[in-house]
Amino acid sequence: MDAGANKQIVMDGFRQFESGEIAPLLERFHDDATWISPEMESVPFSGCFHGRQGVAQFFTKLAATVEPLRFVAKDFIAEGDKVVVVGEATWRVRSTGLSYDSPWVNVFTLRDGKIIRTDAYYDTAPAAKACCAVQTGQAAPSGLRH
Repeated sequence: MDAGANKQIVMDGFRQFESGEIAPLLERFHDDATWISPEMESVPFSGCFHGRQGVAQFFTKLAATVEPLRFVAKDFIAEGDKVVVVGEATWRVRSTGLSYDSPWVNVFTLRDGKIIRTDAYYDTAPAAKACCAVQTGQAAPSGLRH
C-alpha cells in the first residue's frame, strides 16, 4: 500500500480509539503485531505487547489505569510503510485521582494494509509519578494535578 493509504488506516484507527470502538480498532492490527512503549514498573500499560491479543491487552490495561481528559492527535506524517503521529493528552489515573499532561509520538509500521508494529514514545516521569502516588492529602507532586 502507498503512504497515503497507510495514513488513512492510522487516522481511521485514531477515530475509533477516540470514540471507544476498540474491537474494530484491533482489526487494523496484524495477528502478529507488536506494541512497544517505555517500560515502567508502576504503569500497567507500559512495555511490550505481542500479537493482536497483546495489543488488546494494552488497550484494556490503558482503560483500566487511566481515563483521557484530553486526547489530541495533531499531526499525521506518512512515508513508505511508516506513519508517525504526534499528539498530546491529559490523563487522569483512576487509582490516584491525579492527572498529568503527556506529549506523545507513535510510529506505526504497516504491512499489507495492517499495523505490524507500534513504537510509542512519551515522557515517562509524569505517568510514573501519577500512577504510583499515594493519596495523602498533601499537594500533588510537581506537574500533577488533582
